[in-house]
Amino acid sequence: MVNVVFDMDGVLFDTQRIYYKTWFVVADRLGLPDITEPADKCIGTNRKYQYSVLYDFYGPEFPREEFYALKDKLFAEYVEQNGVPLKKGTIELLEYLKNSGKKVAIASSSRRHIVENHLKQHDMVKYFDVIVGGDMIEKSKPAPDIYLKACELLGVAPRDCYAVEDSYNGLISASDAGLKPVMVPDMLPYNDEIAPKVYLKFDSLLDFRDYLKKEQGL
Repeated sequence: MVNVVFDMDGVLFDTQRIYYKTWFVVADRLGLPDITEPADKCIGTNRKYQYSVLYDFYGPEFPREEFYALKDKLFAEYVEQNGVPLKKGTIELLEYLKNSGKKVAIASSSRRHIVENHLKQHDMVKYFDVIVGGDMIEKSKPAPDIYLKACELLGVAPRDCYAVEDSYNGLISASDAGLKPVMVPDMLPYNDEIAPKVYLKFDSLLDFRDYLKKEQGL
């Protein structure tokens, strides 16, 4: 039995780069220097993890509430004007999995209500048996908790699941949870350092679908 657990931002939706850009706009407005290092460390993680990174980097005076209020406002304005952009092959892959009768979940570091809002914009809730948001677990990616939770709720063993990811934190999380990590690179490239955590790599979700059709006979 093959099941699939998806990350969301940068995998199903082309939103990772939008979130990333807001870090720099807000840092500039608040006069925060050298935002690149913490921004890179936080790709694929939930807010609790990000708070820790930012306090470690900037110290206890980091203006957390103001920073995230501005980030949320900027992202909401973008979505209101442009919608939530899909990644290539998202619907095609999800349709294929649904028609194949496979169990499908989301394990996203975004908060659950954000995940659900994104899915509703494209009538995509119907494709998922389980949705796990970053606010539903104690330890963020790269810890394995969110993938273990998704498998638990699906009622399947991690070894029987692919995990589709774009971030290093997500790939480490999925690998350490015992799933088969599939990297579809977005902002971060495949490299020798992350290679031991990657079971398969594809350029797009369409390529992953074709692999399942051909190699797995799904």
